[in-house]
Parts: sequence; structure tokens; C-alpha cells
Amino acid sequence: MTDSSPPERRFADLGLSDSLLATLSELGYESPSPIQAATIPALLAGGDVLGQAQTGTGKTAAFALPILARFDPAASKPAALVLAPTRELAIQVAEAFHRYAAHVCGFHVLPIYGGQAYGPQLAGLRRGADVIVGTPGRVIDHLEKGTLKIDALDTLVLDEADEMLRMGFVDEVGKVLERIPESCQKVLFSATMPDAIRRIADRHLRDAEHVTIRSKTTTAASIHQRYWIVGGVHKLDALTRILEVEPFDAMLVFARTRVATEELAGRLEARGFSAAALNGDVPQKQREKIVERLKRGDIDILVATDVAARGLDVDRISHVVNYDIPYDTEAYVHRIGRTGRAGRSGEAILFVAPRERGMLRAIERATRQPIEAMSLPTAVDVNEKRMERFHESVAETLESAELERGREVLRSTQAATGASTEDLAAALVLMARGDQPLLREEKSSGATTRRAYKASPSHPVRPDAGPQTAHGKDRRGDEPRNYQQKRKRDAGADFVTYRVAVGRAHGAKPGNIVGAIANEAGLSARQIGRIDIHDAWSRVDLPSNLSKGALDHLKKVWVAGQQLDIALDDGSLPAATSGRSVRPEDPASRTTPQEKTGGRKGKETGRGSLEKPGRGQRPKSSAGDGARSSSADKPKRSQNRPPRNRSERKALLGRRKSK
Repeated sequence: MTDSSPPERRFADLGLSDSLLATLSELGYESPSPIQAATIPALLAGGDVLGQAQTGTGKTAAFALPILARFDPAASKPAALVLAPTRELAIQVAEAFHRYAAHVCGFHVLPIYGGQAYGPQLAGLRRGADVIVGTPGRVIDHLEKGTLKIDALDTLVLDEADEMLRMGFVDEVGKVLERIPESCQKVLFSATMPDAIRRIADRHLRDAEHVTIRSKTTTAASIHQRYWIVGGVHKLDALTRILEVEPFDAMLVFARTRVATEELAGRLEARGFSAAALNGDVPQKQREKIVERLKRGDIDILVATDVAARGLDVDRISHVVNYDIPYDTEAYVHRIGRTGRAGRSGEAILFVAPRERGMLRAIERATRQPIEAMSLPTAVDVNEKRMERFHESVAETLESAELERGREVLRSTQAATGASTEDLAAALVLMARGDQPLLREEKSSGATTRRAYKASPSHPVRPDAGPQTAHGKDRRGDEPRNYQQKRKRDAGADFVTYRVAVGRAHGAKPGNIVGAIANEAGLSARQIGRIDIHDAWSRVDLPSNLSKGALDHLKKVWVAGQQLDIALDDGSLPAATSGRSVRPEDPASRTTPQEKTGGRKGKETGRGSLEKPGRGQRPKSSAGDGARSSSADKPKRSQNRPPRNRSERKALLGRRKSK
């Protein structure tokens, strides 16, 4: 067994392919974590591995990268199966595979888990997937149904095996282990090593490499630790409020990648803060200049990656903000250790996306210290601080020796404009603020080109929808809205309607769309409004302040085998669906909107067809006078539908002639 604390290594030293190294560089990963440095070479060599490490130490990349490095696009069956205890972890692992495989041509990963409809999973299995990531119960279901084949499996990964044992999945895990080929490589990761896990390892793993990562998790008692639950698109707003209200000397903000440090530093500078980025691409001489400027007070905010901040010791740093939660609990300890040094107090703030709560709990367990939930400053708090700073600035200026020259300018301007002293002072206040308003509004109205509105619980139809016909069908030709889901969402939030290119014909359900958008855009479920699913497309209400970057990313996200291709909904119908449904079936056998809703049929003609009402006309009842006929007079639906083929048409004409 090796207690792994390896020397500093690079991903290039681990034997990974050039395409994977390029992806890691683009993602901004600078060096492997201890578990990755110890595990990747062993897995690339083909041996079994038994790893003991806490959640958040980078285990996913430790097994995903070797699997991708050995990927064979010619294989016809899944090459790897990853078992995870929960659906949330299964989704996260599948997303990680997708990110790492950005430059791996032809690679497909499929998550399968309980709580999701079988339809999309069966469709994905039929199309073929190279890696399956699933929960034990659903994997066993597919194995027993014969829809999942693992007889050609190259690698089996048991992720968080102790958690699967605690949840009672030991029998399911055993069944999977009995069905894989004898030559299959087996990888088992567990935070703890109870006897049941050791028995599984002893029985099924062959000459396994044991890797144990011991965490040093001591944090200074002088550091006050807080966290805030915030989605990805709202992080910048949350950070801005903290910067405006929280008293700090200098702040170190940690982002996960090099690209993120530069982007965030630029955005903070655009908002009037003195910020700079520090990452692995910054040359040593420039790094020294940046650190010196931070010490002098020329820079107040430093946005850095973990590697770039190593060895950074600046007394001014009073706050550390984890803008991106670290993958590694050890990294969290190193990060917040940049403050509270030499007996001084410090503040550590952690931003946690809703789906990252598990990592928050792992950090608390590893540090053995609770992290306090914080209250985000409101617009009122921000405005109070802005006014305080403005009052201080005015008081300082009143003490200036140049005040008399200012009075001369004021008298001259007042004579030229004829404005009162109060109005002139108010105008000068606005001029002094420039483009930044003095006071902040609580709600943002959104872009003027977007149709932001608040949902009415009693009115399920969008306020900009066209007039409805008697059968609930929109006169623009849309099909009836019989697959609409109203959802609880943030009260008072502004929402905008978007259109996505996935619908009922693809097997999409509201939960599929909510899950994909929430995971990929970093939103909570309450930040996603009503979903209106049609045959080949759907509408969804999202926050009006959703960033362009999040939208660009969502365009490429796959749901039910289709890319979302999200775009603002302009109220028109897609060209492919205008005036008709695009359900994949024979037009002759299509169910009419009247049959779906149980409404009255059109008047029969002598040829046995249904006469459609003209534009703007009410459909006539079978009684001919628009009055509702009695139930006894109503024909049965089977007798009133259009004939589907030639033989039915002949039979119908024959019955009418005999009458």
C-alpha cells in the first residue's frame, strides 16, 4: 500500500494522450491532484485499483481520463460501466466524461438512473454508448431486461462504494460483479474502508494497487467561515454585493480555471473595482509585479487559481472568496489559509451551487468545523453603504483647499443655466457618478428586447399568446397546449420565455428539461418557470438576467437525444411546425384536435370528411344551429372519425347509399 503524497507532477507526466492534455489545458487544469497522480498511471497500465480518498479529491478525473485514453471508437458495446450511489452523482460523473471528451471523436456517455423515464434511456442504449454511468438499481433493471450488455466490458468503476453499501446496494453491486468478464479491469473508490468493502475488494480485485490519500484538514480557528447557495449565472451579482457591503482590506478570489480568472477580473474591473488575474499563464516577472501591487494597495482584489496562489503571503488579505468550489477538500484548506495568518482574524466565503451541497458537507466533515450560512446583502444594504461612502467623499472634499475654486464654477454655472442651487447640486451628483447609478434597484427589468413578465397562477396561457379558438387551439396553427407544467418559482423574479428544439416526439418530459437546464446553467429548480411542451419543440421560462455565456452553452446541451438549441421565443411558430403538428405518424391517422379535447366535430360532408371551419368562424355543431346536442344525439367517436384507408371509405359510402 502506498500512502500517496507524490511530488509535484504535471498531467503530461502521466501518459495521457495529446487530445486529453489539450482538453485539460482548455479547462484550465494546471496540475493533477494527489489521487489523480497516483491512480492514472496504474489504471493506464491495466491493473485493478483500490482507492481510499474523501469526496472532492478529484476521483472522477482519476478514473475518467484513463478510460478515455483507451477509448476505441470501433467498439460496438459499452467499454466502461461506472456505478454511483445517487442520481446526482451519476449525472455529475457523466457531465465530467462529456467535458473531458471534448476532443475525443465519436465518444458517447449515457447516464441511467431511477426516477427517469425508461424511454430516453432505452433510446440511448439502442444508439450505443461507450460509457454507462448508472445507479445500481436501474443498471440491474436494464441487465435483467436484456437492454444493457456488459459482456464486453473493459472497465468497471465502483464510485463511493461505502455510500452504496450504506444505501443497501451491496447485492446489486455483487450481481454486476458476477456478470462482467474475467479480464475486466476493476476500480473501487471509497472514503472509508469497512469490512464489507474489503471483502468485496479481496474477492473481486486482482493484485490491486492500493492508493490512500490522507487529508490534512486543520483550519485556523481565527478564520470565520461562511457559505452562500448561489447559481452560476448569479455568482457575479452576489460577489458584487459582498464587495460593496463587506468591509475588507484586500480580497483573494479563487476560480477553478485560468480562463475564469481572467474573465472574472475583467468583469470586476468593469464594475469599478481594482482587480487583477493571477494564473499559471502569468510569467514570473509579471506575477511578482502583481503581488507587489497587491501589497502596496494598488490592487484590492486578486482572482487566482489554486496553483498560482501557492506560497502567496500578503498581510493585507482579509477575505478569501471561493467563487468556484474546489474539487478537493485539501485545496479548500490551502485556499482559506491565505487569510487569518500570524494570529490575525480572517473571513472565508464559499459560493455553493445547489447541486454542490454534497461537496459542502464533505468540506465540513474533513475540516471538522461547521460552515455558517450567510445572508446576502440586499439592495437596501448596498444603497446604505454607497450613501455612506458618498457622504465620506463629500466630507473630504469640503476640507479641500480647492473648495473656493469650486464655488466660483458653481456661481458661473448657476448664472448660465438659471438653475436653483439644489437642482444644480443634484445634477452635479449625477455627473459625478457617471454611468454607475448612485442607488441600486432591487429588481432588474431585463433587456428591453426580451418579454419579461410575471406568471399568473390562475392563467396558464402566456400573456402574449394569440386568441384561442373554441377548441383551445391557437389560431396561429399551434397544437393544443395539453402538456403544460406550471412550476413554483422565485417570487417576484422576472422571467423570459425561451424556445428549445426538443419536445414530446423526442420523449422529453418536464423533468428532463428542468434537470438539464438546472445542471448546465447552474440554476436552482425554482429559477426555472413554466414549461410548455409541444411535439417537436417546447417553451420554458428562465430568469431574464441569464448570461450570454450560459445561453451559448445551453444551445449545445443534449436532452432526449436532441440538442436544446435554445433561443428567445418571438411568439411565432417554428417553420417546420407552422400550422400543423409534426408528430411522426401517418397524416391520415392523425388524431384531430377535436378528438383530443372531446369537443364537437365539424359537419359531415357527403364524402365522409370533416369540414374544417374557416378562419375566424365558429365550428358548427352537428345540430346545425350552434346549440349543444343531447348526449343521445351525439355519434360515437369511432363512427365519426375520418376513414383511414380505401376499404373504409368504400364501406362508409356503401352504408350511406343503403340508407
